Amino acid sequence: MAAPSVALRCPACGADLRASPAPAPPTQWFPCPHCGTPVPVVVPRELPPLYAWEVVPGLYPPLPVPRPRRWPVRKLVAISLALIAGLAVAVAGVLVAEGFRAAAPASYTVSGTIVDLVGGGSVPAHGAVVALTDDPGQVRSVTTGPSGAFSFPDVPSGGFTLNVTQTGFAPINVSSFVSPVYDAGSRGLTIGLAAGPVSNGTNVSLSPFPDLETFVAYLGGEAALLGLIAAVTAIAAVVTIRSDRPAVGVVGGAAGLAAPITVLFLSLGTIFPIVAAGAAAAGALGTFALTLRASEVGLASEPVPHA
Repeated sequence: MAAPSVALRCPACGADLRASPAPAPPTQWFPCPHCGTPVPVVVPRELPPLYAWEVVPGLYPPLPVPRPRRWPVRKLVAISLALIAGLAVAVAGVLVAEGFRAAAPASYTVSGTIVDLVGGGSVPAHGAVVALTDDPGQVRSVTTGPSGAFSFPDVPSGGFTLNVTQTGFAPINVSSFVSPVYDAGSRGLTIGLAAGPVSNGTNVSLSPFPDLETFVAYLGGEAALLGLIAAVTAIAAVVTIRSDRPAVGVVGGAAGLAAPITVLFLSLGTIFPIVAAGAAAAGALGTFALTLRASEVGLASEPVPHA
């Protein structure tokens, strides 16, 4: 005679089901009608209540609280990490291309006007001496005429410094940068001289990059960092899609979040808006993946309540 119907609970989805096991074999499997997970049933060898649960309370450990399937979350995280890797590679490629373009030989004209700040206004500085030091270190100078204008042709790419002096006025040094991909200010410069002794000289910097070598190094350094971020997130995406390891997703999300931070730290966001946009998108995806997987790590660390 067949064994009586028994009530079961699926350990995967938590659904309740009933099954009527046969007298043999002792262990039988019944698929859950909700999720298809095989649920084992051990047929008692003696009549109840010899092996009933009520006879020896607490003999069997409680089943863990069923948690919903996390495959959709894993899939979303894996897609996010893969997108971060793609964005990082694309942005790094843009920076490498811009670095080569910046290093190409080129020449520019640096021009502007010197004015004297007197009586709350300004007048063209006649007789001011403007000395330009270019990126290779060559120095040349001009003296302004009645209009206060100055011009230096054939200035090579890179950083340059303008030193402006005039009798009765405090000197001023203005540093700037010019290249095929970034011009911090080379034409139409207006430099004001305030009355005062030589000891009251001031320094003004229009660019965070003092020379062409530093600028190209920053581009290469950011490209290398983005390449590292791409490698970490790509590996994390593959691991996440193959196995449920929330900690790996946390690491990958943190790597994506670092992309906009590095661009901001190296002062490249305002120079290359497309780089800033790509890094910001990678950071948003990294935050999404990090939040999802960190919440799962937190849930997994909570103690499981006993039934």
